[in-house]
Amino acid sequence: MTGNKTIAILGTRGIPARHGGFETFAERLAFHLRDHGWTVTVYCQGTRGMRQPVDDTWQGIHRITFPVSREGAAATLEFDWTCVRDVVRSRPGVALTLGYNTALFCLWMRLRGVKNIINMDGLEWRRDKWRKHERAWLWLNERIGCWVGDHLVADHPVIADHLSTRVSRSKITTITYGADRIEHASPDRLRELSLTADRYGILIGRPEPENSILEVVRAFSHKRRGAKLVVLGNYEPGKRPYHRRVMEAASDEVVFPGAVYETEMIRSLRYYARFYLHGHKVGGTNPSLVEALGAGSAIIAHDNPFNRWVAGSENRYFSSTSQCERHIEDLLRDDSAVAKMRAVSRERFASMFQWSGILDEYETLLERYCDNASEPLAFKPQKRL
Repeated sequence: MTGNKTIAILGTRGIPARHGGFETFAERLAFHLRDHGWTVTVYCQGTRGMRQPVDDTWQGIHRITFPVSREGAAATLEFDWTCVRDVVRSRPGVALTLGYNTALFCLWMRLRGVKNIINMDGLEWRRDKWRKHERAWLWLNERIGCWVGDHLVADHPVIADHLSTRVSRSKITTITYGADRIEHASPDRLRELSLTADRYGILIGRPEPENSILEVVRAFSHKRRGAKLVVLGNYEPGKRPYHRRVMEAASDEVVFPGAVYETEMIRSLRYYARFYLHGHKVGGTNPSLVEALGAGSAIIAHDNPFNRWVAGSENRYFSSTSQCERHIEDLLRDDSAVAKMRAVSRERFASMFQWSGILDEYETLLERYCDNASEPLAFKPQKRL
């Protein structure tokens, strides 16, 4: 492709990635496109302490950081609307919106002729944590996103099937998430948590009921294991009843190190774990589950179509606490089963979830919709809402 290859990426907290799967993806895609001759702008959410927007360049990526004057969901609404207005003003060749939570704002891009590809994420409105009015907002915005996006990306075939009940299948492309293969890691990091390689399982996820944290902890804590379970996440038992229930259900063999974001520590924990436990019930292709495949992990996952498609038929699945416990017990004593599952995970990762192919797919799609006639304007800070 020749011409004006400019893209704006919005819908995340920004880069460098520190928060989750969307931010990691935005960073990887930005680098990939940069290396292929694109001019990439990523919108970043600032803090209430910022007085003015910041326009800078980070590792060859143009960043625009907008401050917010609110907190929580209100801050997200403020930030997303500010970003959409700036995209309409600057007119990149194409916009990529990650998530549909404020798809209503994307209507402005549609009306002003800015090509916008929307990654529709998972079935966010089905999550148990939302109150009725929040769920209604998300359901409505999913519908709006389907209508106003020039094209939709589904990260999982089940998500694509769901979206096809809203719009034509021709408007949907399925592209999964990727991860890095972990082929080695330092065992020294395990000593920081008093862990022994191959004698612990690991669970990574937000401590919410829909992620089956309580069921997994109860399953592991039913009896002495002679092994440990490492549960990563930010637990606040004094503030959140569910967090307290999880920690009260845990035996002294369950370790809660908090939310760990350091890359090398996460690599070591994944690489040397005997198995990875994944309790997510709702969503599409979960980045943490893909990362487990990249680490060559034996996987015990909640039994649903999302997880089964990602991890494959040779890994283990549970729909009850007792079933989860049986899998834990089996894998703690059966070395051959663990070895077989690890091999299957590596093979599945290599065939479906490597970044190189996934990012190429995104670039091909973005090129189809890139408006070469657009001329990006110089950055001009807008007034905050």
